[in-house]
Amino acid sequence: MKVRLNLATNALETHRRFLVGTGLGAVFAGILFLLLGWHVYSVRKVDEELRLKSQKMLLETALLVKQRNDLERFFNLPENARLHDRADFLNSIIDSRSFNWTQMFMDLERVLPGGVRIVSIEPRQVKGRVEVKLTVGADSDEAQLKFLHALEESKVFTGISLDKESRPGASPGGDQKVMLLDVEYSRI
Repeated sequence: MKVRLNLATNALETHRRFLVGTGLGAVFAGILFLLLGWHVYSVRKVDEELRLKSQKMLLETALLVKQRNDLERFFNLPENARLHDRADFLNSIIDSRSFNWTQMFMDLERVLPGGVRIVSIEPRQVKGRVEVKLTVGADSDEAQLKFLHALEESKVFTGISLDKESRPGASPGGDQKVMLLDVEYSRI
């Protein structure tokens, strides 16, 4: 006959709740570890691609700078510099001949109100733009204001600046006011 005898001073405790909790915590930590590892891997992969692209761009930039320096050296040679000056001169002649001066005068005529006349006009081309220096005579202040307003409203005349305004005593054209204007003309 066997007798079951418990000699322990405390009752037997089960640690099942603790083991299940730590097991679930370990599984959750493992999944979190895998997700964070995957995130770090993908970030490093993207960073590597970005680094490769930036290196490629730096190499292309260095190559373009080298090509530009070679071209500048080539064009700065004395015989090429003379050719460049001649080309600039010929281009300026072509630009001045290809510009439609008649169209500019027609546009100026459209904005010219009654009582205002053009005393002198000095058009010139500067870096692809046409700058016009106008001397304008007006019969009255009202005609002068109409002309300035018409110039400001015009789409082809921009950059209007009044350089000088005077009231001549006895003008041959009978003008009460004479203005000196700087205007940029651009036909789009």
